[in-house]
Amino acid sequence: MSYQALYRVWRPRTFEDVVGQTHITRTLQNAIEQDKFSHAYLFSGPRGTGKTSAAKIFAQTINCEHAPVKEPCNECAACRGIQDGSVSDVIEIDAASNTSVDDIRDIRDKVKYAPSTVPYKVYIIDEVHMISVNAFNALLKTLEEPPKHVVFILATTEPHKIPLTIISRCQRFDFKPISNQSIVGRMQTIMQAENIHVTDEALESVALAAEGGMRDALSILDQAISYSEEKVILEDVLAVTGGVSQVVLHKVVSAMNENNVQEVLVALDEMIRTGKDPGKFVQDLIYFMRDLLLFRSSANLADMLERAVADDSFKQLSERVSNQWIQRSIIELNQCQQEMKWSNSPKVFIEIALLTITNYGQEHRVEVGNNTTASAESEVVLQLQSKMQQLEKDIKTLKENPPASTTPSKQTTTERRRPNTRSSKNSFKIPYDRIRDTLGRAEKSELKNVHAHWANFLSKLKTTNAPAHATIQDSKPAAASDDTLIVAFKYEIHCSLFLDHREMAESLLGGLDKHRTIIPIPEQAWNEVRNDYIQNQDKPKENSEEQQSDPVVDEARKLFGDDLLEIHD
Repeated sequence: MSYQALYRVWRPRTFEDVVGQTHITRTLQNAIEQDKFSHAYLFSGPRGTGKTSAAKIFAQTINCEHAPVKEPCNECAACRGIQDGSVSDVIEIDAASNTSVDDIRDIRDKVKYAPSTVPYKVYIIDEVHMISVNAFNALLKTLEEPPKHVVFILATTEPHKIPLTIISRCQRFDFKPISNQSIVGRMQTIMQAENIHVTDEALESVALAAEGGMRDALSILDQAISYSEEKVILEDVLAVTGGVSQVVLHKVVSAMNENNVQEVLVALDEMIRTGKDPGKFVQDLIYFMRDLLLFRSSANLADMLERAVADDSFKQLSERVSNQWIQRSIIELNQCQQEMKWSNSPKVFIEIALLTITNYGQEHRVEVGNNTTASAESEVVLQLQSKMQQLEKDIKTLKENPPASTTPSKQTTTERRRPNTRSSKNSFKIPYDRIRDTLGRAEKSELKNVHAHWANFLSKLKTTNAPAHATIQDSKPAAASDDTLIVAFKYEIHCSLFLDHREMAESLLGGLDKHRTIIPIPEQAWNEVRNDYIQNQDKPKENSEEQQSDPVVDEARKLFGDDLLEIHD
């Protein structure tokens, strides 16, 4: 097979070719040039960031015929022999398949022999965290005090699995994920050398899909080149990676913000049917939301956008959405991403997440032009809260300093028993006749039904109309008949304010249980009406018992007394 993958052909040959790891390559170059390099190194970091390549370049540089130098010449016999693997003194070991104590003992036995063709014998142990604990223990002494002609380079993607006794004997270098700009720059250099035309948008999409790994980026680019015909464009990369274009992401986000449920679900269904990866779609949507948030924070951050291009449509969309809505959407999508890992039906979780975001977008709109997020409802809520706080202060003041009474005590007592019908600026006229009529037809079962749906009713009212919810949230159902509900409010002003929203509240409650007319009443007045009604109910009961008494029994009671009297029906 004559063809070689791009990542093999363009594997770094010098420290300068190791992209995005300047903090490591410069340190190694200075140590080699000053002949102060260590006997053991630990290279850790994500896959495809240059750990093994840097280890081989290090082995070439210290064994180059022109040493000490900062870069290998790649022309002498030692450099060429290390590159093609013909030099037996540079040994690459895959720890995943050499994990036993016997494998490490074999290394320990051969370490003492001097190198045959180059100055230093270098052991490169890849994925070293796969070695067993006993094998690590067998390596400890050799790693701590190896012969002067031996250098160990341990490479791993999971350094937390390596014993601390091993780490403490090495100089540790942490390779970081490569930035998208660095990956794009390296790929542009390679494509120019290969004389292959690739658009900038396609390279940026490849870099995003690679997630910081140069090897992954070149593998994806290799696939896109094979998929395309003459020129690699963004659609070719999206087809290979399963990603979604910015046009589709813009369409979905805009529809969610405008509460267009149908357009959101149709776009999702179309993507799934065309073979797009659901997980990749959620990831692209999160990055797109992130870019929106950055661009809204500052237009100067356009160079930091990873998934979006700051064109005119993107700028217009950023003016219509709010920061709070974007943050809530990202949290919802991240939760969806976690739940999808354990599900066989990822589409269902995506649909739920998109519907949740769409419903939330109805409450958080931004006015076009001035980017203000304050709505009329929120202002009404703030006004109501201010009035409630003032009323609570007034009530507290009245309780601490009650007004002096100038009327006789008997008259005061009588007036207290009567329902308070005073009127003031914010007074509420209580419909006593309708309340008494409802009490006469009230049933406990009806009140239980209302209580069973009351929490859902309040929650639904809050999402539908925040001012209405603010007036009724501190109230409670007091009595209910088949068609009427009496609600006791904490303050009288809430009764007056609730009348403006009563029809909508009755409609929402009717959708959960049954349609009832809601009669508001202050809590204090309700207690008085209820007590009066109970007392009036007891008196007729006593009178009815007297009227139902038998005259024969009454006469017998007079003649013989209750002790000798026995009554049989």
